Amino acid sequence: MRALITGINGFVGSHLAERLLSNGCEVAGTIQPGTTLDNLAHLGQQARTMPCDVTDAAAVRDALTATKPDLIFHLAAVTFVPTSFASPRLTWQTNLFGTLNLYDALKALGISPRILFVSSSDVYGRVRAEDLPITESAPLRPVSPYAASKAAADLASFEYAHDAGLDIVRVRPFNHTGPRQSPSFVCSDFARQVARAERFAGEAVVRVGDIENKRDFTDVRDMVHAYWLALAKGHRGEAYNLCSERAVKVADVLDTLIRLSKRKIRVEKDAQRLRPTDISTILGSSAKFRDATGWQPGIPLEKTLADLLDYWRGGLG
Repeated sequence: MRALITGINGFVGSHLAERLLSNGCEVAGTIQPGTTLDNLAHLGQQARTMPCDVTDAAAVRDALTATKPDLIFHLAAVTFVPTSFASPRLTWQTNLFGTLNLYDALKALGISPRILFVSSSDVYGRVRAEDLPITESAPLRPVSPYAASKAAADLASFEYAHDAGLDIVRVRPFNHTGPRQSPSFVCSDFARQVARAERFAGEAVVRVGDIENKRDFTDVRDMVHAYWLALAKGHRGEAYNLCSERAVKVADVLDTLIRLSKRKIRVEKDAQRLRPTDISTILGSSAKFRDATGWQPGIPLEKTLADLLDYWRGGLG
C-alpha cells in the first residue's frame, strides 16, 4: 500500500509517517521548500520526501505522478492562528486552493486513491456552553482566517466527494499535542519553558496568556491512529470529530508540567500572549467516529505531557 502525506515533515506528519510504516505502508511525503527534515531524522531513508508547495498546481501534479498513491493524507496547511491573521492571503492560498490543487490534479490524472482531508475543530468557532459537546451537525462559524480557510476546504471536500466522485473522508481533529510539536502551541510552549528553566541558571519563570480556557486534548499518537482508521473504515464524504471528549483547563496542563519539573517555577502573566479570538471552552463528541471505527484515545494526558517535556529536555542544545 502506497501512502502519500502532504506536509510529512510537520509535527503530525512525522508521527503519521511512523504509524504508516508500522502498518506496512510504503510512505512518501511532500515538504514545503525551505523547511527542515528534523522531525523525520529518526526515520532515516524509510520515508521518501520531495519538495512541493501545494499552492503550485504543477508541483502537486508532479508529486502525484511520481508516487501514484493508494492513500493520501492531506496535512499540508498554515496551522498557526496568529500567522493566519498576519498572512490571510497565504493562509487561504495554502489551505483552500492548495486542497483544490490536489483534488483537481487527481481528477486530471484519473487516479482514485482514498483521501483524508484534515480539517479542524476551529471550523465550529464559538459554541455556546449549552451546545457542548460539539457534534458534526454544529454550524460552521469560523472566527479566524485559519478556521475560515479550513471550513471552506472542508466544504469543498464534501462537494468533490459527492459531485466529482473523489473518495474523500473528512476529519475535524480537536487539540492534539505531544513530542515534536512546535512551541507556537500552548502545551509545547509551556513544556519548552519548563525545560529551559531546568537547564539554565537564573529565576525559573513560565510566562503565560489566558490559562483559564478549557481545551479537548488528545495525544498526537492517538490522533494519527485515528487518521489511519478514518481511511480504513470511514465513509466517503462524511465528517468526523476526533477528540478525547474531555475539557481540560490550560492551567491544569501547566500545573502538571510544573509538577513534573525538577525546579520550583513561578508563573507570570504576559499580555502579549493573549489572543483576540480565544474561545473559553472547546469540548467535542467523537461518538460518530467511535461508532464507525471503534477508536478511542488510549494515552493519558499526563503521559503525553511527560513525553513532551522529555522531548524539550533533550532538544535545547
